[in-house]
Amino acid sequence: MKHKLNEQERQHLDRRVAEVEKKTGAQIVIAVVERSDIHAELPWKAFALGASLGGLAVTALSLLLPGAFSSSSVLFAVTAVLAAGAACSLLCVRLPRFARLFLDANAAEVEARQYAESLFLSREVFATRDRTGIVLCISLFERQVVVLPDTGLGRRLGADDLQRVVARMVNSVANGRAAAALEEGLTGLERALARTAPASSGGDELPDGIVEEDGP
Repeated sequence: MKHKLNEQERQHLDRRVAEVEKKTGAQIVIAVVERSDIHAELPWKAFALGASLGGLAVTALSLLLPGAFSSSSVLFAVTAVLAAGAACSLLCVRLPRFARLFLDANAAEVEARQYAESLFLSREVFATRDRTGIVLCISLFERQVVVLPDTGLGRRLGADDLQRVVARMVNSVANGRAAAALEEGLTGLERALARTAPASSGGDELPDGIVEEDGP
């Protein structure tokens, strides 16, 4: 797996996590995911677009040049339509930016949240003594940010607080700046939780280290 963060960024974020945990009493798991789902429908959407454009081009050519298509050239026209679709489908597989054009915003949000929820369970973020775990996850392909607090922190973090944390991060995520987004998210959590921080942090209850995954 190719790391999304370099060593310097990981060390800095590890220190920031420790600082924020000490100040707020939260137990933080931060994660960078390449993509939350394979989105198998995207190449087909791209193929449909390419085939449609190819068909439109062939139709326009036949109208501009009446009689240009003989019976033998029909096969060429069909081949051209299919080739245009295949080219767009291949571009969708090879170029994430192109593939993202076909990604439904609601689907991206749902898949990113489901992936973050699976991390919450697999990393046993719920296993802290006072239920003070929280997942801060960014999904690069979907350009989504998910913040999932456990019930103990849920009483200290309102919906507006979570929305402000996400809002701090979205621009950096959209520009592919994972480390900057996580730094901004940690700062947002620190500010939101500082006013209700417990007298004692309760120690480090979850494994340290940033989660970096390619996804499905």
